[in-house]
Amino acid sequence: MTNMVKISVRNLVEYVYRSGSIESGFRSSSTMTEGTRIHQLIQKGYRDHDEKEVYVEADISYQDFIVRVDGRCDGLLKDGDSVTIDEIKSTVHSLDDMEEETHPVHWAQAIFYAYIYAGDHHLSDMTIQLTYVQLKTMEKKQFRRVMTYEEMESFVYDVIEEYAIFLKVKIKHKNERNKTSKTLEFPFETYREGQRKFAGTVYKTIDNKKTLFANAATGIGKTISTIFPAVKAIGEGKLEKIFYLTAKTITRTAAEEAFQLLIDHGLDMKVLTITAKDKICFQEKMICTSANCPFADGFYDRINGAIIDILEQEKLINRSVIEQYARKHMVCPFEFSIELAYAVDAVICDYNYIFDPRVSLKRLMEEQKKKTAILVDEAHNLVDRAREMYSAVINKSDFLQLKRDFKNNRLATEAKAINDHLLNVKKTEEFLQKNLDKELVELLETFIMEAELELVKIDHELLLDTYFAAQNFVKIAKLYNEQFITYIEVHKSEVKMKLFCLDPSEQILKMGKGFKARVFFSATLIPADYYKELLGGRSNDYVISIPSPFARENTEVIIRALSTRYRDRENTLEPMVHFIKDVIDMKDGNFLIFFPSYQYMRQAYEQFTDKYPNESTIMQNGGMTEAEREDFLTQFTSERAERLVGFAVLGGIFSEGVDLKGDRLQGVIVVGVGMPQIGFERNIIKDHFQAVGKNGFDYAYVYPGMNKVLQAGGRLIRSDTDTGVIALIDDRFLQKKYQALIPYEWQDYSVGGGSFLA
Repeated sequence: MTNMVKISVRNLVEYVYRSGSIESGFRSSSTMTEGTRIHQLIQKGYRDHDEKEVYVEADISYQDFIVRVDGRCDGLLKDGDSVTIDEIKSTVHSLDDMEEETHPVHWAQAIFYAYIYAGDHHLSDMTIQLTYVQLKTMEKKQFRRVMTYEEMESFVYDVIEEYAIFLKVKIKHKNERNKTSKTLEFPFETYREGQRKFAGTVYKTIDNKKTLFANAATGIGKTISTIFPAVKAIGEGKLEKIFYLTAKTITRTAAEEAFQLLIDHGLDMKVLTITAKDKICFQEKMICTSANCPFADGFYDRINGAIIDILEQEKLINRSVIEQYARKHMVCPFEFSIELAYAVDAVICDYNYIFDPRVSLKRLMEEQKKKTAILVDEAHNLVDRAREMYSAVINKSDFLQLKRDFKNNRLATEAKAINDHLLNVKKTEEFLQKNLDKELVELLETFIMEAELELVKIDHELLLDTYFAAQNFVKIAKLYNEQFITYIEVHKSEVKMKLFCLDPSEQILKMGKGFKARVFFSATLIPADYYKELLGGRSNDYVISIPSPFARENTEVIIRALSTRYRDRENTLEPMVHFIKDVIDMKDGNFLIFFPSYQYMRQAYEQFTDKYPNESTIMQNGGMTEAEREDFLTQFTSERAERLVGFAVLGGIFSEGVDLKGDRLQGVIVVGVGMPQIGFERNIIKDHFQAVGKNGFDYAYVYPGMNKVLQAGGRLIRSDTDTGVIALIDDRFLQKKYQALIPYEWQDYSVGGGSFLA
């Protein structure tokens, strides 16, 4: 059987010819935007009969597979019977040190284009030209060579032979993967109620190339219900790759466990978990240069061997596996993960690798996206996370300091221009603007170019940080539309300008475009229309709601109508503490109580421990380490002699994604309706949605708040044998608006009053 593999010429030659070190924490940004401009300028100088951006494609047979390569050559220059391939490259570096053999990868790319063109047009030889342009000075340097068709063919087959080492590993695995995923059975004896329907809808979504918004209650088994049908779709040839996106480490672990379960049941699949750079870096200081890091030094000389080794040996490639192979091959563990992301079948990672324009996996080509599904876990979190991703900030003080640090330098001139501009903005006192400050964006673009010239020569922390901030600002400015606003904060001499994304829906839709299917799911995608709208949903998208598979009788829900509004807290604190004591006395076992703020939690904790000193209590602290979080949770055991009452913050680390199964937790008490603190940004969001005909207060405050309440309550019933109490303390829970947001399984509630339970 002949296997067909598609790859762009650029990706192919970069794989074979990459060498050297990861050099510096910055990578030239202007290369893309400025590079396009430079290409166009050079191409304008072509004669009428010359051609530009010429698409070429060829099938190259090698052993038992065919490699289909394609790409666009920058220029075809025709002079009688002679044809020259022109490959244009822009650089921030000086051209003085640029020699003919400095970049063999550039020659390789141009030779491939020449070989394909010569083959299509029966040419016996071609002239190959590399044109280098210095971005700042526009200085040009060119290198030329003439090659016969036979020489080009020999070169091309040498490259293919080198690539074939990786290709054989990939093809062998792919055949085994397809076979095992096709025959794979659901890993449990039976489906939970509603689970088969959910899994079936996910499969149908992938098959029909659609988008699904699924509200699937806690306990349905959401992770396996999305991963299993996606794996089956690979077996049926409907899919090539899965991205499982999540915001929290704990849900990442659940996805790893689900894949491991399928692997234990016979699946042969390569599954990678990407860990954040700051968490997985081996060095004390994260400085990515050959001089400072042995894992960056010579990284590209060793990375191909590391990739082949890990793919031949491992299936579930989690953090510890990555670290083991990274040390073995002396490669940066984070960059190793990123390289692997393009080679594996499934990637478990944070939302930002797909949705953040600064971080996303850029080499995932449209052709690959068409065969890739994205599964977005805890999708309710993506709304605020996306707002952050599509917002950008710059501070005047950074540019003022750079002006001082780089005096008598072009960089100082550019930094001063930005500092002066922000001073003028301050004087206008227009601190909320609908329009983009285009003049500032132009100043920042010039600053970025100057900063790049300095950063290739020196290490300067503030310059690097400001460069990234400016780069991000310019990037977000390109997305700016009526769903954004610009606001300015002034504090003494500081001026902060923020491009603030009010509604991320269009950007989420744009970044998710091209993928075969998108599945957004959560236990709290309520109200469905709100989340569908803000996550970029369209009218023809699928929407499904799967109720809890567990009997309503497993949960006793009590509402206590006390005001938890800030102005009333002092008066209601004592009756609230009495009520909490009444609730926890209903059950033998551990309880978690969630409060809307640390301050409120501490007040209640002090009064509770003062009144009931014999109760065993524990309280969440701000900025807990992973070890401290783990210690907090491990204290909730069913073997305790006395019950434990935990005080925690609503919307914090313990109110989402935490799994306290069985008798580890007997009750959850939620104080307040979870409303975000009233503030400047929330009010801007409110005003924006009000202006477009929505209920702005609900969009900015009510819906995000109730989501926290539902998530906290979801900590209680995690399996069909779990039982317990959920108590909601706030008079607003009895209002019509909030009643409409209470899930079906909580609606059979009683109302508590006084110091007794009704």
